[in-house]
Amino acid sequence: MYPCRYVTQPCVHKLPEPVLTAADVPYKATFVFNAGVIRHEGRYVMAFRDDHYDEARGKVYTERIGFAFSDDGIAWNVDPDLGYVWRDDEVQRAYDPRLTVIDGQVYMCFALDTKHGVRGGIAKVSDDFTDFEVLSLSVPDNRNMVLFPEKIGGNYVRLERPMPVYSRGRDAFDLWLSRSPDLRLWGDSRLVMGLEQVPFADNKIGPGAPPIKTEKGWLTTFHAVELYPERGKNGWEERWQKEYTVGIALLDLDDPSKVVGFCREPLMVPDMPYELEGGFRNNALFPCGMVLEDSGEVKLYYGAADTTICLATADVDDLLRLCLN
Repeated sequence: MYPCRYVTQPCVHKLPEPVLTAADVPYKATFVFNAGVIRHEGRYVMAFRDDHYDEARGKVYTERIGFAFSDDGIAWNVDPDLGYVWRDDEVQRAYDPRLTVIDGQVYMCFALDTKHGVRGGIAKVSDDFTDFEVLSLSVPDNRNMVLFPEKIGGNYVRLERPMPVYSRGRDAFDLWLSRSPDLRLWGDSRLVMGLEQVPFADNKIGPGAPPIKTEKGWLTTFHAVELYPERGKNGWEERWQKEYTVGIALLDLDDPSKVVGFCREPLMVPDMPYELEGGFRNNALFPCGMVLEDSGEVKLYYGAADTTICLATADVDDLLRLCLN
């Protein structure tokens, strides 16, 4: 077990157990994690990554993007008949979904592993979650895309994490923003936050959950990664030396490429037993869903140890204070 050198902020309350594990899935699954979550038409909807471990080959394969539903956002039921799979001669897998509702329409961002690099995609999702109309695919290499839940300045906006290996060095990745008039053509790209600005990251940063709107700005989670070269085996692999923590930032309402403020320490770090041991990649938290309730409670969904889907809660005012202090 490797404890983090930071602590989870006191205003954050983690549930004692994950809200979805492979044991809850009524079909083949070894790990379920990195799920997009929304509240839509009176219920909570989750799109999650379903990975299967091939013991004979010692490799992990993404089977599908699965779907689950909940009345309270805590107890989930997986629909065995729903799922998104994309494989062809070029595409090897679709994974890491993020859900956003814009004007009553559900959209799903996702990553694609292809023979020519990692691409980010955006799909329009039918009301019954059976049909996915792909609207755009990025050039390699780009991923971790999330959509803002409304147009800003007449344009759709997304956060993303390009992967410029040559110009910035391996894994020196930053948080970027792009705009679109129609969700198909993307441009006007701008740097939002550089890796060097985040004291608790030395490897890469990038988007987490789709932002939520507050009076003070767009509340935004991001993932932050540090390297611990002294660590060896820390999960199922022979070496796992990265530690993923969750950051929180506030972006300007009218121009979200501008950072209003951010907490200079992590919002959440690995500190629960299911985050520190027994997972595929321990010491890894990945924020992927955020729901603002009418009460002011924020539900923060995240993947833990690349193995399970977990939930933490916090009051929106406390999160804003962390960003503005």
